Amino acid sequence: METFHTRFSAWTPFSNKSLNTQLFQERVALISHWFDLWTNKQRQEFLFTIFLRCTKSQLRFVQDWFSERMQVAKVDFSTVLPRFISLYIFSFLSPKDLCAAAQVSWPWKFLTEQDCLWMPKCVKFGWFLPYTPTDNEYGAWKRHYIACVSHLDWLTPREAAATYGTLNEPKTEDEELLERQREKCLRKRIWEEIALRNKELFKVRPPWVSGTCCSSVLKPRSQPRLSQTVRERVGLREALEKQLVLTSLEILPKRSNISGSHSYPLLSKKYWHGVHKNDDSSSYALRPHFILISSRIPAYEMLVESVKAGVVSVVYEHSITLESLLYLIEKALDGRKAQSMGIFSDGDSREINLLQGYKIGVKNVLRPEVRDFWEKLGSYVATEEEGGHVDFFVPLGASEAGTEVLSQLSQLTGTFFTAPTGIATGSYQHILSDWLGSQWGKAPSSIYFCEAKLQTWSSFTDFLEETLKTVRKQLYPLFKELQKSISGRMIGQFMFDTMGMTNILNNQETAQALADGLMELSKDDSERSVVEDNSWDTQSRLSKNDLNFEALINLERILQKDSAEKRTRVVRELLQSERKYVQMLEIVRDVYFAPLKAALSSNRAILSAANIQILFSDILQILSLNRQFLDNLRDRLQEWGPAHCVGEIVTKFGSQLNTYTNFFNNYPVILKTIEKCREMIPAFRTFLKRHDKTVVTKMLSLPELLLYPSRRFEEYLNLLYAVRLHTPAEHVDRGDLTTAIDQIKKYKGYIDQMKQNINMKDHLSDIQRIISGCPSLSEVNRYLIRVQDVAQLHCCDEEISFSLRLYEHIHDLSLFLFNDALLVSSRGTSHTPFERTSKTTYQFITSVVLHRLLIENIPDSKYVKNAFILQGPKYKWICATEVEDEKFLWLSVLRNAIKSSMEK
Repeated sequence: METFHTRFSAWTPFSNKSLNTQLFQERVALISHWFDLWTNKQRQEFLFTIFLRCTKSQLRFVQDWFSERMQVAKVDFSTVLPRFISLYIFSFLSPKDLCAAAQVSWPWKFLTEQDCLWMPKCVKFGWFLPYTPTDNEYGAWKRHYIACVSHLDWLTPREAAATYGTLNEPKTEDEELLERQREKCLRKRIWEEIALRNKELFKVRPPWVSGTCCSSVLKPRSQPRLSQTVRERVGLREALEKQLVLTSLEILPKRSNISGSHSYPLLSKKYWHGVHKNDDSSSYALRPHFILISSRIPAYEMLVESVKAGVVSVVYEHSITLESLLYLIEKALDGRKAQSMGIFSDGDSREINLLQGYKIGVKNVLRPEVRDFWEKLGSYVATEEEGGHVDFFVPLGASEAGTEVLSQLSQLTGTFFTAPTGIATGSYQHILSDWLGSQWGKAPSSIYFCEAKLQTWSSFTDFLEETLKTVRKQLYPLFKELQKSISGRMIGQFMFDTMGMTNILNNQETAQALADGLMELSKDDSERSVVEDNSWDTQSRLSKNDLNFEALINLERILQKDSAEKRTRVVRELLQSERKYVQMLEIVRDVYFAPLKAALSSNRAILSAANIQILFSDILQILSLNRQFLDNLRDRLQEWGPAHCVGEIVTKFGSQLNTYTNFFNNYPVILKTIEKCREMIPAFRTFLKRHDKTVVTKMLSLPELLLYPSRRFEEYLNLLYAVRLHTPAEHVDRGDLTTAIDQIKKYKGYIDQMKQNINMKDHLSDIQRIISGCPSLSEVNRYLIRVQDVAQLHCCDEEISFSLRLYEHIHDLSLFLFNDALLVSSRGTSHTPFERTSKTTYQFITSVVLHRLLIENIPDSKYVKNAFILQGPKYKWICATEVEDEKFLWLSVLRNAIKSSMEK
């Protein structure tokens, strides 16, 4: 019967209420004691268990208890509601109310200063922010609104009517009387403020400087506005001065530019003395450095940003005249002389492409207008005795013709001209090489530019040049077709204007010849030979019949002496470029390998020993090899003479190129390892982020530094060709140089083959991606030979002879010819709405092995031209090209590919 007297517990008496209450209080106290000893997580689990056992009435009791102590109605709505709802509520307030609400609390201040509230209020009055706020900036539109309101010119209705005109609405007498009273009160208030301000200024001003020349220095910044009469006098005086200047300019003599038109007036030579008027010791300290940058330089905006503070820079258009360029220089210098002037423009080792139509070289440097330009330009720069110099950022120091140009300009202007001597350092990398006659202890590029930014620009131009090569390759067919179309239209218009329709139909061959001639004339004929002429072909100009034996001997000695000097200069360039190449390899060792190796040794490894071995073992062996090669070159140049040899050193280096072979074989694995480690190891990703593209790494990343070994062999070839060019045929070093060139050329061919294989794999992947439904094309030794667009034809009746058959065009096909198969795909064109561009789509049809493909020619007839038949095991295609040359070229390539595949 004991179970009937208990409820939920055998230890709780049911009939005795006092014992029940006492026992309940004791258990509550015990549980409270346990609750105090529990952790926060244990308390949360306990509450969660208790609330799960509660009924709805008990949970409602808890909710009411919290509502009585935490009233929801008194909570700030901006901290409870979503932000966009709070902003929507605040959007109904006026600007004045928003400013008052911003003083309530910090959350209200943050919300009421948001740009989404103030921007519509500014745009409503036409007040636009003059800049774009950053992501973390807020309150810009509010500050702009306050600034616009505080500077508003409030006009009375009468002033507004006088300025903007009146409306055609009549005013009542009360409105006019009220307006006059308001205007009178406003005028009285303004006069009182002006009087009070004048009184304060009179108290502050020292009496003894009144009327003296220094009183203007002590004038307060906030000057009152000039009266209307004074403003009219000042404007009249400026107009008279402007008219006087224009009249004097019209009287001065004018010069004609290249096109025959007159440019701005210039002073005649007898009245001209340069821009520097007060050439004393005080102005010598204020002479700035000046840099001219041509707009033809790629990414010249980045180059302008890299100019140092205090250096005057001018960007000029390539199409302006010499007089306009002088005007820009004179305006930028503002009557001062420049301590040094740099000219950063396009050019090569023989001439500088200064302006359109003015390629300054040996042949035109003494032309009258060019000579006059350089004489005036030299007067803007300090003389050689004062330390002035003009720096050409064009490798004129790499050739005899370039150094002769520099010498003539120095004699012409009395100013020292210098240029870099690099000849094998890639796109715009010559500016970082040695300079002719550098007397300042550092390269002139550091005078004008910030080194880190200049290296960033240099790396970007290399990347840009590589990108442009790919773009030119892709766009060449399009431009070729466009050129054909333009030439055809010009020839057609010419023949239509000069001949009748009958003559045009009978002279198609003449039209084709004219079109071919026009295309040949449109080609660029500015390509020049790389090989430098010796003293401007002096040896070819002088006839041996006109010189006696003694003159010939003297001439031969002079040429040998010049050749020896050039040979020495090129060998020094080889040493200098090798030193810079080794420095780039040492960056990989010091910046990347050494810290990673040290972290591995200190039990705080960033990369494993295996990954470090994969990434750096080959490049460190290359560094050791080239370090030894550099030491041999340095030792040889220390005792250099005309009879010394450098070919044996290069030949010894060429016999050890198996070190490079290991690197190039593992090069794809190295790059994939870098990508995989960067993706999977956060510490390595942070390490690369800290070291890549810094001043220490010449603003390059680790993959970009690993590109240098593949590019170095092209520089080796250029330098060795230059050394052999200036080495006499009877010299001992001639044979070793030829052997070394053959070694380097053979190894460069091996590198080019590796590049071609990688590009072929990428090309196959691109083709597989663009052809819809295409099977896998990845096969060993497979490569693309040619792509031909053809029209698929259908014969209406094959029983009649070829000359009478009719064909209809049913599809457009694209034939992808590989070395082992022919892929046939249908070609379509899709146009984008509202755009002029179109997209070509490809759909896979089938592929045929070449040794099972048959070709049959279809002779030209009245109904079909340029047609042929491709016969496979299952399918047959009748195809036709647009041009006859394309048909024969395609069939020739296809037959050779079939023959090669059957011979394997």
